[in-house]
Amino acid sequence: MSGKKKNQKNILSKLNIEKLNPMQEEARLAIHSADNTILLSPTGTGKTLAFMLPIVAELDENNPHVQVLILVPSRELAIQIEQVTRDMGAGYKCNAFYGGRNFSKDRIDLNRPPAILIGTPGRIADHMRRETFFTGVIKTLVLDEFDKSLEIGFEKDMQDIVSFLPDVEKKILTSATHRVRIPEFLNFKNPISVNFLKDKIQELTLKTILSPEKDKLETLVKALSHLGNQPGIVFCNFKESIQRVSDFLNEKGINHGTFYGGMEQIDRERVLIKFRNGTHQLIVATDLAARGLDIPELKFILHYHLPLRFQEFTHRNGRTARMHSEGTAYILKWADEELPDFIPETEIEELIEATLPTETGWETLFISGGRKDKISKGDIAGLFFKQGQLKQDQLGVIELKHDCAFVAVKSDKIAQVLISTNNTKLKNKKVRISVI
Repeated sequence: MSGKKKNQKNILSKLNIEKLNPMQEEARLAIHSADNTILLSPTGTGKTLAFMLPIVAELDENNPHVQVLILVPSRELAIQIEQVTRDMGAGYKCNAFYGGRNFSKDRIDLNRPPAILIGTPGRIADHMRRETFFTGVIKTLVLDEFDKSLEIGFEKDMQDIVSFLPDVEKKILTSATHRVRIPEFLNFKNPISVNFLKDKIQELTLKTILSPEKDKLETLVKALSHLGNQPGIVFCNFKESIQRVSDFLNEKGINHGTFYGGMEQIDRERVLIKFRNGTHQLIVATDLAARGLDIPELKFILHYHLPLRFQEFTHRNGRTARMHSEGTAYILKWADEELPDFIPETEIEELIEATLPTETGWETLFISGGRKDKISKGDIAGLFFKQGQLKQDQLGVIELKHDCAFVAVKSDKIAQVLISTNNTKLKNKKVRISVI
């Protein structure tokens, strides 16, 4: 491997990781040695890095074609894995293809094919049927959160994809749940199983909040006031319900974002960015947010609607109490409502009268230049410190994307920053800066 391709030590250093956790180390060794690997580990434990390290180590830098295919159930997970892979800085091209992305952009990326291609089964199957890229040297197939792909109807597409890849030598399946069914078409013989679900230390507390009224909106607001300024997700079963809840929270002046399947991809991504950087501390979401998203540790989740199945209950709860930290799942229940069999009776949380949650004090700015323009986080910080005249504690998280960037800035400094930095130059590129 040439000097420009980085080894594991360099990759971990670039990611500011001192060492792999036990799951990642065991998975790395298993994937190196086995043809078929099943990796079972809770959401948020670092499965992406666990399988990407051995994959990158085995890539052929002289091969100009796609060598690794990673299938995922959602656009968000595709984008997340693409970002992690790029952050590793291993020197190999990777791209994410998914529904809703302009097909012409995929074709442009395929002019110089990526070594690692990430995508949703529907979009990848479409490419393979059209023969838009050469599949003959794909040796590794990863099905990340594969049970979710099966659950939402991608089985036929996945079966077609596998039929296009007769020469695959290594297959990796990952999941955050025990309840996995491996389809026969995968020909998954003698797999090594790396199972860290059974070893997870449960720090999750389950509690019930009773609503005296069947309409639980007022009780929800009281609950959020009681919980205070903590990062959390309120889960609803339907996007129509999210709109009603969101409208009510807006009336009460409670800052939040919404996340559901009918939103435009760019809007969903920006909600997550604002949550990660602290502009929002609350998201109202459907089960789309229950797994596979790159969001920070949550102090609580709240079931505004009771989940319909045990699987949703488990994945919602799994958003908090991750990596051995503490968290609480609250069940908001009308006093006369019966719990399904899979939800146990729990301690009642008595709500204490409290003021409404306060604003976070942060807002998010969009910058129309990114990694492709050779712009770095240091360049952005320098612009805001020097030209924007911000102090260190007034500049928050910087997220650098391929063609843009997002920056958290203290709310009371937004006007000052916009006046002094908009339409300025970063690395010889004139950038537009605006509030999102």
